[in-house]
Amino acid sequence: MRMAGTKDRFSQRHPLLFGVMMIILAMALITGVMAFFRSMGWTPGTFALSGDKIGVVHVDGMIVDASRVVSFIRTLEEDDSVKGVLLRVNSPGGAIAPSQEIYAAVKELNRAKPVIASYGTVAASGGYYSSCPARMIYANPGSITASIGVMAEFVTVADAMEKFGIRPEVLTTGKYKAAGTPLRNLTDAQREQMLDLMQDLHDQFVDHVAEARGMDRARVAAIADGRAVTGRQAVSLGLVDRIGTQADAIAELKKETGITGRARLVEGPVEERTFVQELMGSLRIDLSSSLPQGWSFFYK
Repeated sequence: MRMAGTKDRFSQRHPLLFGVMMIILAMALITGVMAFFRSMGWTPGTFALSGDKIGVVHVDGMIVDASRVVSFIRTLEEDDSVKGVLLRVNSPGGAIAPSQEIYAAVKELNRAKPVIASYGTVAASGGYYSSCPARMIYANPGSITASIGVMAEFVTVADAMEKFGIRPEVLTTGKYKAAGTPLRNLTDAQREQMLDLMQDLHDQFVDHVAEARGMDRARVAAIADGRAVTGRQAVSLGLVDRIGTQADAIAELKKETGITGRARLVEGPVEERTFVQELMGSLRIDLSSSLPQGWSFFYK
């Protein structure tokens, strides 16, 4: 029985609020520990004290920035305890230069240690481009891949503005400078120049696929018409090596590297998030909304 004049503890007077505060403090502690490990360069799977490891590089979503993926690839390349790398792709494509940067990083990594790609739902266009230098490519029979081609998209509002009596002026120092501005329709010369630019980007795509896959360029060019194919079709076309799951790809990688028993996985790149995002959960935003205005070229 409580003595007269004593006060209940805060936890007794406000049990719900106290419980919420304890949960927040616990999550803050966990977040702090995770941030410390991340600052030390440690990622999930790296806590084993010894033994060989397999790296897992995730290429997910629209490819608009290659910096985190390329940086993680470099980390795995320099880690002698990582004997091989699985490249897990779930991407419909994206911007051209970032796709090429990942392509170059995968190509270089494959010289140092075996890289095997595994396709999930989709590994098309830039997703295929960035992963085709892998030593071997696995895809599910229903994975969507290939889609070798270039696309440019933009919107013009010149005709609509004229209907309202609005006539914008666009001043340039050359006839090609304003190509793609929404305030003007393309001229014939601008359209021809843009198509010429796209054709060169397309040729780069075809050249790199032919080189990475060891295929005759004409054979690649014949199917580089933007078509998407299933994993099963891709095998018959020579774009994919085997039908199989991620587990099958890891099993093959273990054979390649001579690892027996259960593999220790080092997965990344780790998504950098703020304290509030770690605490409450981050919102996934469509990254395509951050693409530059005007005309942009995509491998998609």
